Amino acid sequence: MNPRLPDPQILALALQATVLAHGQLREAATAFASELANGRGCARVGVGFVRGQQVELVAISHGTGENLHRQAFNPLTAAMDEAVQQGASVHWPAEGAPAIRHAHRLLLGERGGAVVTVPIVHLGRAVGAVTCEWTSAPTELPAAVAELENNVSLAGPVLYLMAQREQPWYRRMHQRMDPADTGSRRRTALLAAGAAVLLAALLAWPVSYRVGGHARVEGQQTRAIVVPADGYLQAVHVRPGDRVAQGQLLLEMSDQDLQLQKRKWGSELGQYENAYASALARADRAAMVIALARVEEARAHLGLVESELVRARITAPFAGIVVDGDLTQSLGAPLERGKPLLQLAPLDRYRVMLQVDERDIGHVRVGQTGELALSALPWDALPIRAVRITPMARPVEGRNVFEVETDVTADAERIRPGLEGVGKLDTGRAALGWVWFHGVADWLRLALWSWVA
Repeated sequence: MNPRLPDPQILALALQATVLAHGQLREAATAFASELANGRGCARVGVGFVRGQQVELVAISHGTGENLHRQAFNPLTAAMDEAVQQGASVHWPAEGAPAIRHAHRLLLGERGGAVVTVPIVHLGRAVGAVTCEWTSAPTELPAAVAELENNVSLAGPVLYLMAQREQPWYRRMHQRMDPADTGSRRRTALLAAGAAVLLAALLAWPVSYRVGGHARVEGQQTRAIVVPADGYLQAVHVRPGDRVAQGQLLLEMSDQDLQLQKRKWGSELGQYENAYASALARADRAAMVIALARVEEARAHLGLVESELVRARITAPFAGIVVDGDLTQSLGAPLERGKPLLQLAPLDRYRVMLQVDERDIGHVRVGQTGELALSALPWDALPIRAVRITPMARPVEGRNVFEVETDVTADAERIRPGLEGVGKLDTGRAALGWVWFHGVADWLRLALWSWVA
């Protein structure tokens, strides 16, 4: 005779309360199995959940923390697998709807009694199982199975959620993409297809493809002011950044030696002219020719000295701005003929030298337009236009670049020679995917070609 069992509704509420009273899966499942065994008069109750392709035992009734992965529990987990694979309750002795009961028959063996396995169902999918074993079969086994199914349907999903919470993130991701879950697989396939279509549309979207790099502003013409003759620096009237007008005095060279030479040749010129007048009065033709030659020589020397005196005062050849040459700390220093002193650039005519990487120079053409953003004016995009591409590359910071000369049509008051920034030229429209990845594709193609060749 079976002992008197508690009311099914009271037992169901007690099982739920038992599960909710614990925070860890192992403790909650063990308490659930023990309470169910006591309430249903079972000799042993086991709880397991699907891990990968088979059921893993997580608790048994009245467990004491023993190792649940021993081979002794293999028949129990095999019975759970049998019920989970069929997605329905399985019991032995066989009664009711036909089902595969081989593992349950082996679990029960020759000792008699009964065994029932009820799957734990979550969102229409069998995620675990509860197996109850009796030493003597209940009088109404189908009724006992129905009550057991009711108990498991209430507490089983709670145990499953606790099991999911304790799983590592990669296992949860793997379970969500489980091929056995048809609904999840369909949703995942639809989401993947939608994402692929969206990504393909995004990569095929035409955008402006711009090529550029480091840029610097220069004067369209730069005039070098050099030392006209050997001498000494006497005065400096301008510094870099100063605006100058055409003919404005820039520098003064020391002219003491030139003044002495001017007086010397002026005195000799007067002597030779007097000698010529005396020879003319005496009608001495030979003396006249010699005196006239010396007069011409003195005049030539005097003219040379006067021209050097004029050049000792260096003036601006055109209106512009001084871009290089601070000589305020070099007053009185000796200077050699031809040494650069200052550099002038016009005020209203500038050019921008754009450094384009050799991998992108093939997309640049003369006449293309673009924009320039200077470090001094980061929020103002200045229009530029390519006018010339230098045919030679030069190394800059470990890479080869070509310099592209561009016109800038900005207000001269806003920019100055020497400013730097970033310039970009519009080379046309291309797919966004090509813009993003063509550099990598070109590098791979070149690497493969060099390796194969």
